[in-house]
Amino acid sequence: MADGDRKQAAPLPAAEAPFDAIGLARALLRRTRSAALATLERDGAAPFASLVTVATDLDGTPLLLLSRLSAHTLNLEVDSRCSLLLSQGGKGDPLAHPRLTVTGIAERSDEPRIRARFLARHPKAALYADFPDFAFFRLVARAGHLNGGFARAATLTGAELLTDLAGHDTLAESEPGAVAHMNEDHLDAIALYATRLAGEEPGPWRLTGIDPDGLDLVAGERTARILFPERLAGPAALRPTLVAMAAQARALPGT
Repeated sequence: MADGDRKQAAPLPAAEAPFDAIGLARALLRRTRSAALATLERDGAAPFASLVTVATDLDGTPLLLLSRLSAHTLNLEVDSRCSLLLSQGGKGDPLAHPRLTVTGIAERSDEPRIRARFLARHPKAALYADFPDFAFFRLVARAGHLNGGFARAATLTGAELLTDLAGHDTLAESEPGAVAHMNEDHLDAIALYATRLAGEEPGPWRLTGIDPDGLDLVAGERTARILFPERLAGPAALRPTLVAMAAQARALPGT
């Protein structure tokens, strides 16, 4: 076959990929604590990339805490289009590890939930989060591009990147209390989730977020994402699900 006859390889839509592209992309969104933020320079001369810390909203929407003294924030005030590159990395070839690019629009948000979820993920940011030049932003996802490693690429729509919150209208109100209760009274269960269900190393694991699909945990700089056995049918299903998961974890061999 002549070179001119060869078809150029292209990523498949996530629904057609021969691997769980949606699950992997959502896991990267939930687990990654920092990312490269690409904005457009104010004079339009070139893209501008910088390092930012990231958290997620209930549905997985990326959350950022940005200073107006930073070039990327000034860029966003002129053109809110941007993208995030998220990668957890690991040993060996950096290109062998999954990474996700999310494109969309950055919108400033003063919602208390956004602040709370970001600081739960990055508690040290509380030292400067209320400085007058800082503000929280949501990245409203338009699309995603996943590279899951060698020969594992897929494109995602904005909806495919996010968790469906249908049937969970009260979750935003009940989630903070549930997270606080677990961290205050059930750290033993959280540790079991992390070490026995997610295979993580022991540490001071604590819960930072709950959504219909699973739990977000941190221990220092480490993160873990633990999916529920099945999507929660509603807020009332949370407690029995957590109890069942703890029982399952206790029944597994210790590490």
